[in-house]
Amino acid sequence: MLSRTPLSAGLLRPLTNPASSYAAARGLLRVRGLATEAKPYDVVVIGGGPGGYVAAIKAAQLGFKTACIDKRGPPGGTCLNVGCIPSKAMLNNSHIYHQTLHDTKDRGIDVGDVKLNLPQMLAAKENSVNTLTSGIETYLFKKYGVDYLKGAAAFESANKINVALNDGGETQLDAKNVIIATGSEVTPFPGLEIDEERIVSSTGALSLKEVPKKMIVIGGGVIGLELGSVWARLGAEVTVVEFQNAIGAGMDAEVAKTFQRILGKQGFKFKLSTKVVGGQREGDIVKLKVDSAKGGKEEELEADVVLVAIGRRPYTQGLGLEKIGVEVDNKGRIVIDDQFNTSVPGVKCIGDATFGPMLAHKAEEEGIAAAEILKTGHGHVDYGAIPSVVYTHPEVAWVGKNEQELKADGVNFSVGKYPFAANSRAKTNQDQEGFVKFLTEKDTNTILGVHIIGPGAGELIAEGTLALSCLRNDLARVCHAHPTLSEATKEAALSTYDKPINF
Repeated sequence: MLSRTPLSAGLLRPLTNPASSYAAARGLLRVRGLATEAKPYDVVVIGGGPGGYVAAIKAAQLGFKTACIDKRGPPGGTCLNVGCIPSKAMLNNSHIYHQTLHDTKDRGIDVGDVKLNLPQMLAAKENSVNTLTSGIETYLFKKYGVDYLKGAAAFESANKINVALNDGGETQLDAKNVIIATGSEVTPFPGLEIDEERIVSSTGALSLKEVPKKMIVIGGGVIGLELGSVWARLGAEVTVVEFQNAIGAGMDAEVAKTFQRILGKQGFKFKLSTKVVGGQREGDIVKLKVDSAKGGKEEELEADVVLVAIGRRPYTQGLGLEKIGVEVDNKGRIVIDDQFNTSVPGVKCIGDATFGPMLAHKAEEEGIAAAEILKTGHGHVDYGAIPSVVYTHPEVAWVGKNEQELKADGVNFSVGKYPFAANSRAKTNQDQEGFVKFLTEKDTNTILGVHIIGPGAGELIAEGTLALSCLRNDLARVCHAHPTLSEATKEAALSTYDKPINF
């Protein structure tokens, strides 16, 4: 079984004839105009992000001849190159800087003149990225025999993939099975042209050459709050403009309210129930026009940098999906069934390019499951136990249902809470804001949701995720948030009976 909890009602639906097929004709390998006979692959993965590279490694571990294609060059996708990993490096180092400035005296640590060396902080971020991406390419892929092609892939047919190589020339691969794992891209904001200098996406926000005096973040979700935190700690005045009446989409309402209060104490300003109706760059200043979401008096805001963080959308451009007949919905998501099959036999899809939360660890679980389905006919992803983490300080993490959802579903539930102010380790660390909150079904005491705001929430949520998945009692199969230290536990458990992915 793929899951005991559906990803979302009505999103996944069976497709006709999902069995894999393979064209008997062998393709031609074309590199720089030369033609030779191509050797067919059992599995070709398009996309080298967390879903794609993990799927490729797992397929190779299962004995499939496997290739992985990615046009970025360095593997790891958005997550390792311009997302999860560099943002966590900046969050960690900016927190150390801020803590050194404001939180050492009471701990008995006298610090002299503290200065920000932003170029060095950015270099440290890049070093983390390069170490991890090169490890995938030079060690993991080579260890497991995955052929890695740097270039743009496009379907010639369901079983033939053309690759325009980054260093020139082209090649064509024959594939018995294809897994699409092309991920997602930043959702643009109508009327605001992202130049990655003054009007930036998450990519540009990770590489600003100076700390802005004022930053406006459009969108009060995970990405906006994390990157807003980085620059707020480094000295920027940050204002979050959010269309909804609360920050943190998907969070438990009580947690979101507490989170906003704590961020306010850190200097964040919030304009909730507010929509951006226009804006433009004028030299080194960006001017935005905002209005109440319910209608009202228009207001103009100014900032040195505006971060557009309203979400992400599937990225499938240039694949030629229409050429082979892969079905997509009106939001650009590739339609799949419960075995990751698209409408075209032999072509599967995982990760951000299809339905579900756009999370690296969700894509990883799907990559493993898709490879296992090709080998054995069955795989495992528990969509009811996919954790989410906001890596601010304090961290926020949750898994399962929140109070709003349970009330809307008419569930009779109980609430259990414990404040970090009563936790001895939190007290000794002088880091005691927040709480842990459990939601259980009242009659059976079945755990329905776990919500944490406080120190180390991203690590602690692994136990909550395990609790939701405990019917299987298999730690290696429990989805762990990425990137967290708890992933080491998952990989160690996996190595007791199988091969770890990232070592």
